[in-house]
Amino acid sequence: MDTLPIIWNELVTRGLELVPIPAALLCRSDGTLSLLAANHAYRLSHLGSNADHAPVIADLGDLVESFLDGDQVRTDFDWTFGSTVDCRYYRVTIARSSTAVDDRCITTFVDHTSQVQAERSVRREMTTDSLTGLPNREGFEDIVERTRHRDNYAVLAIDLERFGRLNSCLGTLAGDELLITVARRLKGTLRARDTLARLQGDQFGILMGLDVSRTEAHELARRIRETLATPFRLTTYEISVDCSVGIAYGADVADDVSELVRHAQFAVKRAKVSGRSETYTPEDFAVARDAFAMETALRRAIENGQLQLAYQPICDLATNRVVSFEALARWTDDVGRDYAPADFIPVAEESGLIVALGRWAIAAAARTLAAWDAAAGGDCGVKMAVNLSAIQLQRDDIAPVVEAALAATGLTGERFTLELTESALVSDPDRIASAMHALKALGTTLALDDFGTGYSNLAYLQQLPIDVLKIDRSFVTDMLADRDKVAIVRAILSLAQALGMKTTAEGIETNELAQTLAALGCTYGQGYFIARPLDSDAAFAMLGLGERA
Repeated sequence: MDTLPIIWNELVTRGLELVPIPAALLCRSDGTLSLLAANHAYRLSHLGSNADHAPVIADLGDLVESFLDGDQVRTDFDWTFGSTVDCRYYRVTIARSSTAVDDRCITTFVDHTSQVQAERSVRREMTTDSLTGLPNREGFEDIVERTRHRDNYAVLAIDLERFGRLNSCLGTLAGDELLITVARRLKGTLRARDTLARLQGDQFGILMGLDVSRTEAHELARRIRETLATPFRLTTYEISVDCSVGIAYGADVADDVSELVRHAQFAVKRAKVSGRSETYTPEDFAVARDAFAMETALRRAIENGQLQLAYQPICDLATNRVVSFEALARWTDDVGRDYAPADFIPVAEESGLIVALGRWAIAAAARTLAAWDAAAGGDCGVKMAVNLSAIQLQRDDIAPVVEAALAATGLTGERFTLELTESALVSDPDRIASAMHALKALGTTLALDDFGTGYSNLAYLQQLPIDVLKIDRSFVTDMLADRDKVAIVRAILSLAQALGMKTTAEGIETNELAQTLAALGCTYGQGYFIARPLDSDAAFAMLGLGERA
């Protein structure tokens, strides 16, 4: 029997064309399920042509039997049929026959293979990084999700160092070439069953199974760093790449896969500081949460004017006269809790709030110095020094900010000293050099802070308009009991003298130390021996100019 008209009346309208739905009439007799009839569409839809060997019985027989034994009138479900190479996807409906025979049912099949394949194609595009061909973050998390039933696995986050600088210096094409080459090298360090992904920008992720112990993840991190240590050749350049590796373990996270990836990224931040691979600990999340809370509070404090400046005097060691004050940010929140600069300045730099904070400090310091001039009845005889962050120099146009602060207060550039660190010089040399020359054109004094602790480069000292070298307190503290420190300080003083620069020693805590530094030729000094940071009134009182006000 080829067709049963009463059964094949169901049609699907596609445009103006009517196409029969593939369907089959199943019958159970003597406890045996058999195909009573199949329409032509059924036979043309890869569902077979021989009723005795029908896939619907071979694959769905048990389900049909269960349906016939029950009291359902209709049931719908998805069914996959065929080999991996030629797989078909159907939406199947089983319904009881309209006849009085209870052991018959009609099974219809709607082929949505094209739709499934299109959806999977779109999904692949959405979960694949177009540059490297690796899974992106979403695709990586999907893969990790499928691994959650195992506890013995780890996720590694690999963050490339100084990639942004490469992009800015050589262009994005060179940056893309580097990422592709890095991906190939990373792939070479993995086993076939491990997964490499590009999580974002210059950060890669790895999913690895652990066979014996967690030390395998650290061993992989070591191999990755060694592999990337070999220079990359891009066009005419040879590029050295370092990386930071953070590790998180699947057994430590119960549910959220994205949380596991975030844990590895948290560990990367600690690895950047320690210089070695780091494993996520619960404290990492607590630190990140506290930093976010501090960022929110700091943003509000800047907007509401809740920060203050303290002023630490800088003394001429030859005459013991105060010649300048360094303005230092201080923050007390709404409930009277004091935050140390060492805590909130890094948060401000990471969040970008350092730009707003730096602008506020420059303007506030200028207003304070102008107020002292007014109280003294003229030039009060001191300069004001303000610190500039490397992030601030990169993201803000500093010279116009300083110029506006000077114009608003009537001060000249000669009354202002701007301090920057060695790390600022190497972060973006061309931009920093341009900013420094623009600041120098305003008449300001430029000081290099914490000299000797960063990436010292004598070429910078020769080419940039630096006026003062500030000797870091780590060389000054206990200097009299350490001959090596004395030798370092002598070398810095000799270098400054050869380059025509003045020097300021930080961290002076005794009179003997101040006298020794003066004898060695150091120009200025600051530290607790001279005075701790003071509020505006106490700092002005230290000048002894009250009678002139």
